[in-house]
Amino acid sequence: MAAESARNRRVFLNHLDSYCGLNVGEHLSKCIVGASLENIGEEEEENEEEENEINSSAEVSSEPKEGTYQIVGTLSKPESVKPYFAEEIFAILTICFPQNSSREELLSHLLECEIILYNITEDANQIEEATWAASALHMEIEHFATPKLFILISTIMSWAKSKPPDPEDPEIPFTDEDYRKRKAHPNFVDHINAEKLVLKLGKTNKHKFSTYIVASGHQYGAEEGVLHYFFKTGWLSEAPTLPVFGDGNNFIPTIHVVDLAAVVQNIADRRPKSHYVLAVDASMHTLQELIQCISKNVGPGKIENIPKENAFLSKELTQMHLDMLLVNLRMESMFLNEIFNIKWVSQAGLVENIEQIVKEYKQSRGLLPLKIYIHGPPGVGKSTIAEELCKHYKLHHIKINDVISETIANLERIVAPKETDSDHVEEQGENNEEEEGINVKAAHELLATVKESMKENAGHLEDQYIVQFIKDKLKSMPCRNQGYVLDGFPETYEQAKDLFNLENEDIKRKIPKFDKLIIPEFVISLTASDEFLINRIINLPERIVAGTHYTQDQFLPSLSLFREFNTDDTTVLNYFDELEIHPQIIDVAKLEDPENRFILKEIIKEIGEPRNYGLTDEEKEQLEHKAAEERIVKEAQEKAEREREEAKERAERMAKWEEWNKNLEEVKRQEQELLEAQSIPLRNYLMKNVMPTLMQGINECCRIRPDDPVDFLAEFLFKNSPGTE
Repeated sequence: MAAESARNRRVFLNHLDSYCGLNVGEHLSKCIVGASLENIGEEEEENEEEENEINSSAEVSSEPKEGTYQIVGTLSKPESVKPYFAEEIFAILTICFPQNSSREELLSHLLECEIILYNITEDANQIEEATWAASALHMEIEHFATPKLFILISTIMSWAKSKPPDPEDPEIPFTDEDYRKRKAHPNFVDHINAEKLVLKLGKTNKHKFSTYIVASGHQYGAEEGVLHYFFKTGWLSEAPTLPVFGDGNNFIPTIHVVDLAAVVQNIADRRPKSHYVLAVDASMHTLQELIQCISKNVGPGKIENIPKENAFLSKELTQMHLDMLLVNLRMESMFLNEIFNIKWVSQAGLVENIEQIVKEYKQSRGLLPLKIYIHGPPGVGKSTIAEELCKHYKLHHIKINDVISETIANLERIVAPKETDSDHVEEQGENNEEEEGINVKAAHELLATVKESMKENAGHLEDQYIVQFIKDKLKSMPCRNQGYVLDGFPETYEQAKDLFNLENEDIKRKIPKFDKLIIPEFVISLTASDEFLINRIINLPERIVAGTHYTQDQFLPSLSLFREFNTDDTTVLNYFDELEIHPQIIDVAKLEDPENRFILKEIIKEIGEPRNYGLTDEEKEQLEHKAAEERIVKEAQEKAEREREEAKERAERMAKWEEWNKNLEEVKRQEQELLEAQSIPLRNYLMKNVMPTLMQGINECCRIRPDDPVDFLAEFLFKNSPGTE
């Protein structure tokens, strides 16, 4: 009985590694069967939410809790890791079912489950599998050991071309009861056909096989779904505005992905009479309102309307995404409010719950800001190290002079006369409403005060303005998102206190209450002796020293001032020590590292891995292109070097060959001369003693003509030789 009870709580869900599948599966794995049938008080709800958070953060055990839904299913990618909450993963090649054995194996697994969920909101290729699964189960009704529930999670895009319920009043929304009149977007016809088939199959024997359709609004929350493009673009801060495709006045039905999971939970527990459920929250926001909200809370704060055609230029948006973003539907779900018992995460919608949504987004994707402060004397290499850290971690380099220049430029832009061109005003539209609301008079007064302060202090700005400008910069969205590397400021304990302490803070506190939003997480202190720093500056090229504070007149006073600020008990490093943010001290002179490789290695080891998005496809392509170019250049250099070596070797061989030939000729000449010199006595002897007798022998041989001339001649020479008796 226990095994049968456990099996009856089994829930099959396809693509557990997808955005929707992961969140729905995780939620159901924590739900007690039948929990939505009970009314939960606020205290119990809070306790359960806390328990869920603990369970979610722990993720230490894949064992199912007693009485909860046990999740099994498939993965969209074979290389994906099994979700911690999944009891079992079926490694079945289900795409287009190339083999009947795959279908039979999958069907056997489906028959072991009481609830079968198919999500077709993300991958249209799953429609065929979902309809096959529903049909195959329908054919096995007579063999069901227990009743089965089939839920198809579809999309409101199957309503995209529906006529308004009341043409005279377009503001009247669609409700669940209007589903019979729905008409799909041309690219979502397969979705509506799947919905109709699944509903039809559920009418044969509702007691044994019941089917439901959940028409999901555009999902958001956690890692984000179709809206992820805007969250990522805003978070990276690579553009001054977020794009709004078209006029942005189209209404987009939405739902938090966890609320969608709660809808599925309620259907599983309640088995409502209506088999078509609209899963949308209570919001009715336009595309422009959604993107404006994302831009203000994650991105640059501004939006820009661009033609719909330009949306196709983005590589990160698919055709399905664009169709979903351009839909225009007003929808209201009756069942969610009247029948279901949902513990809403975001009932009012994304805009009203944006702070919590942004928090979920950053946590889910591991996008945590990295805040670093670099401290050290002039000439120690703070700016160089800061630039390298910014490149490695994709952070923002905060330098005093740059922040002051940027702030003054912004103030001058605010107080400058506004353009009155009507076309320009119309083009900007609502984007400039916030900017126009800026107090121009206050900006003008601040700008005048700042310029007066710089004039009185020989071009330098008073600390109170520097602190305020730096603080505003650290609170800007880019620094809040990615983080920063603060280069050399603050320099004193008082500056640090003014910059990081909360305003109106009680002075009597032993440990000051600091602003967690901007306080550095890591403090890096670079140290070196005066002698080392002076020698380093002396050896710098003139082109680097020119125009900097490294000149002889400025460097030594700056170094003396730094030593003065860092010799007592109230230094800037003492401030961070009091906050238990202990500095990492690195002696630059000991490392003997002119290229800062060892210094960076130590700092990166202390800080850890980047907390940013990985490389984009374009960045990967650029790196690959750069690597290919470097490889080609390197190969060309190696080839040229080989050719030079070969030419050199050939020249050396030819020179050696010529020299050897010359030597050989000389040896031959010398041998010839030696032979000739040695042959003179023998020649003389032959001419005197042998040749006359030989000539006589030859003459005699010619006269007689013996049968063997050679033997005759030899005999003649032997007998007539002068030396022979």
